[in-house]
Amino acid sequence: MDAVEAANSGHPGMPMGMADVATVLFQRYVKFDPADPKWPDRDRFVLSAGHGSMLIYSLLNLTGYARPTMEDIRNFRQIGSPCAGHPENFELAGVEATTGPLGQGLAMAVGMAMAERHLNATFGDDLVDHRTWVIAGDGCLMEGINHEAIGLAGHLKLDRLIVLWDDNKITIDGSVSLSSSEDIPARYAATGWHVVECDGHDEFDIVSAIEEAISDDRPSLIRCRTIIGKGAPNKQGTSKVHGAALGKDEVAAVRATLGWNHAPFEIPADIREAWLAAGTRGAKPHAEWRDRLAAHPDRLGWERRGDVPQELLKPYIEQLLANPQKVATRKASEMALEAINTLLPETIGGSADLTGSNNTLTKGLVALTAGSYAGRYVYYGIREFGMAAAMNGMALHGGVIPYGGTFLVFSDYARGAIRLSALQRARVVYVMTHDSIGLGEDGPTHQPIEHLMSLRLIPNLDVYRPCDTVETAECWELALQKEDGPALLALSRQNLPQLRTEAAENRSARGAYALFEAEAPRKVVLIATGSEVEIAVAVRDALEAQGIGADVVSMPCFERFEAQDAAYKRDILPHDALKVSIEAGATFGWERYTGNDGLNFGVDEFGASGPYLRLYKHYGLSADAIVARVVAKLNGEQA
Repeated sequence: MDAVEAANSGHPGMPMGMADVATVLFQRYVKFDPADPKWPDRDRFVLSAGHGSMLIYSLLNLTGYARPTMEDIRNFRQIGSPCAGHPENFELAGVEATTGPLGQGLAMAVGMAMAERHLNATFGDDLVDHRTWVIAGDGCLMEGINHEAIGLAGHLKLDRLIVLWDDNKITIDGSVSLSSSEDIPARYAATGWHVVECDGHDEFDIVSAIEEAISDDRPSLIRCRTIIGKGAPNKQGTSKVHGAALGKDEVAAVRATLGWNHAPFEIPADIREAWLAAGTRGAKPHAEWRDRLAAHPDRLGWERRGDVPQELLKPYIEQLLANPQKVATRKASEMALEAINTLLPETIGGSADLTGSNNTLTKGLVALTAGSYAGRYVYYGIREFGMAAAMNGMALHGGVIPYGGTFLVFSDYARGAIRLSALQRARVVYVMTHDSIGLGEDGPTHQPIEHLMSLRLIPNLDVYRPCDTVETAECWELALQKEDGPALLALSRQNLPQLRTEAAENRSARGAYALFEAEAPRKVVLIATGSEVEIAVAVRDALEAQGIGADVVSMPCFERFEAQDAAYKRDILPHDALKVSIEAGATFGWERYTGNDGLNFGVDEFGASGPYLRLYKHYGLSADAIVARVVAKLNGEQA
């Protein structure tokens, strides 16, 4: 209450209403050790209702975490304080996930519970034996992603997942009844969850509900009947305490009602000591866990997880160079994954009901199911958003590297979770196939046009569009090596020739490089990605035949190219040449590299249904059409 008041911004109602539940949870149940917040066998606690961030900041401070300090809390929602408006996992140890977009915290918790069960099946109870706890609000349960997440959790029988629902019957607009009349417990029960309820202000009733949930062999929803803003005599139980400071008069009234006679941010010594004692509960089990790890027969395997060698795929790439192959890059991805999944037992793959199209299942992988958590392939069903959020949870949990597939056009369904992958620096790999009009007859609903450029706008997301088998392997290697963020591979449906045949370092690591250099005096630089690099090569050959020198620059990753120094960029994209971009998607944004005087070939309208070769010709993405316009431009004619 005091922090929100000092900031004159925030959400006091949920923390006040769920304080009783959180006290029982952290005093008695959650397994953690503030002295080592990253202890792998700690319980995971996710505040899915992230607007109530002062609840977790208070809990972390009271139980003895190094931060947030009381000074941090005094500066709640201010620049420089780790106590951001919504919890951010990279700001504070003890915050397991960045939450705020409602429903995603719960969905990420599903992924955490999946990772826990998988690692338990792999390493046994000695190393992995913990739970995932969630506090969620009405909004989390209304969001569409909730339906996807709980369906997956129920199907997989994730019994170590327990969700405490803050059933206060209030949203920002007012009573929940304004917008919803569904039977939420029945919905959860129908998806295979155990459901129990309690008085969220009765300690013994809360304990009874949690004990029942722990003893059940299904994921559990605990319906906690609470009063939002409990203790605020004039505003509790109303939307007035949801998203605004109480005001000095109501703050004074709360203090009088609760008999709290202490100054703002002052915690009496006896209360402070009781909470710090709760924070030491995990020290003994943590020490015992370290002893078990030291004696574990696969200790080295446990400690190695997540370490990806710099040249992981070098032997595989050398095989490709010796035996070039013409395949779709989605197939090239599958070929690379055959090597990756053999070398890295921590990878967990999957697809949103497009396994045969995304090519994400490799030989030797078996399904992760309720009957076999040791499996490494997840059948997510038609749940793109739920899949992406679950993968975030798996990555944040640690010990596994998740990848999952769908069509590039359906990245829109997953976009909220893709953005959170980038924001919370989660190592997730998105395998997005059918990446252009090249998918052909399925038509404009399935042909991505604006998607590549819009995804490139997301900070800390590396978007790769490889042109052949070698680049695909290189991009996979780079994606796996990035520990502090996600990557997305945009892959073709149609077969593409292998353009790289020379041995070299990972050239895709530069983001863009000269695949072929001009033989005649250079006048043109052709920049292309993915399936259009083949077209650029054909354009180059035709221009060279006319005595016009042309470089072909393959640009598999904008983000990596932007990270290069200015000298390298000038060398690849010189100022004294006509720069031409070729990509079967929106041309918007290519001006960054071609300048306003360059040429941009692409698709700036929704696609059409038809054989892909005819579509390419229809949209002017053919060597003949491009050559004609380039020559006209060089001659000063209207291109």
